[in-house]
Amino acid sequence: MIRLPEPDGTLTAYEPTQTPRVFTPDATPFRSRSVVAAAHVLGDPLAANEPFGPPVGPPPPQSLDWDATLAFRRHLWAHGYTVGEALDTAHRGMGLDWATSAELIRRTGAEAKTVGGNVAAAIGTDQLDPFSPATLKDITVAFEEQLEVVDGAGAQAIIMCSPQLAAVAQGPEDYAELYGNLLRQASRPAIVHWILPEWIPFHAGYFGHQDTDAAFDALIAIVKDNIDKVDGVKLAPLTVERQAELRSRLPEGVRFYTSDTDAYPQLLAGDGRTHSHGLSPVFDPVAPLAAAAFRALDAGDEARSRELLDSTLELNRHLFTGPLRSTMFFKTGLAFLAWLSGHADHFRMVWGEQGARSVPHLSTAYRLADTLGLFPDPELAERRVRAYLTTAGFEQ
Repeated sequence: MIRLPEPDGTLTAYEPTQTPRVFTPDATPFRSRSVVAAAHVLGDPLAANEPFGPPVGPPPPQSLDWDATLAFRRHLWAHGYTVGEALDTAHRGMGLDWATSAELIRRTGAEAKTVGGNVAAAIGTDQLDPFSPATLKDITVAFEEQLEVVDGAGAQAIIMCSPQLAAVAQGPEDYAELYGNLLRQASRPAIVHWILPEWIPFHAGYFGHQDTDAAFDALIAIVKDNIDKVDGVKLAPLTVERQAELRSRLPEGVRFYTSDTDAYPQLLAGDGRTHSHGLSPVFDPVAPLAAAAFRALDAGDEARSRELLDSTLELNRHLFTGPLRSTMFFKTGLAFLAWLSGHADHFRMVWGEQGARSVPHLSTAYRLADTLGLFPDPELAERRVRAYLTTAGFEQ
């Protein structure tokens, strides 16, 4: 029995699971859906990874625990996922600069070749000084530099939005020229990733229009001009209804990827006419269980697939809960559960983010994951959560 702290300050007795749920790894990619699992990273516990950097000046470079970071990627490949690399789940722009992100992409790409895994990695313009004006030429060169790293690693490119491009582009023609050049240079069909200004205000007017529908039309025009080089597009945030509407407007053969954390089972199942594919961190904490859902879908058992995906909702809704300032620390819960699962021997994160979520929040994450049977070794998970609670002041 464990006494787990609740948000209201009370303690609740919980009896941990004794028998692990058995998941059989299958590294074969899923057939019915393209699923890119954005993966978290771990900080080097012996490095001087200071939280958020010094009071003045830029944050110092962060050092990763490469062994643990790559081990988790092998876990995802073992269950059939494409690893989504160097995204915000891996602290991109939130502790990891471009130089470290490039090293992460190279190492993940090399590891993928040894196990036959697939990688999709983000490219952007984050090596540019955000406080200095940039020209279209500067932005193009920055994108191309990152694309060269991704191509060299044998990965598929995920083309992220560039706030510098949004600041200097004169209209949809500038986007068409830059994206067209990038897509033609890419060695593999790419995913065009678009975060709307509701989340990142600097992206206002992206693709040359303030109106989302007009901007989406401009994006579709780029896709049609480069149809053989576009795997799919991703937009966020959008309602379920809006995602279904926009994905129905895409050219045939172009995937619509969702990163929804609240209704992803519905979006992945589709509406009988179209369906979404996955590019999301929600698969990170529930990889074996979600993989079983996709295998069921591959086998034509839609009801079983939906049942399994629905069972993961409560945990993921909890991990991604809270206002934007809290939600951005969803990575804490992912790293915590990976540690409890035995994927790493510590729980140290970039920027000291292991302290970014409350003890009750992580205790609830443990309970929900344990109830789902996600821990390969429940006794190990119990010992580790007891140690965590003890150091947090809750003697067991």
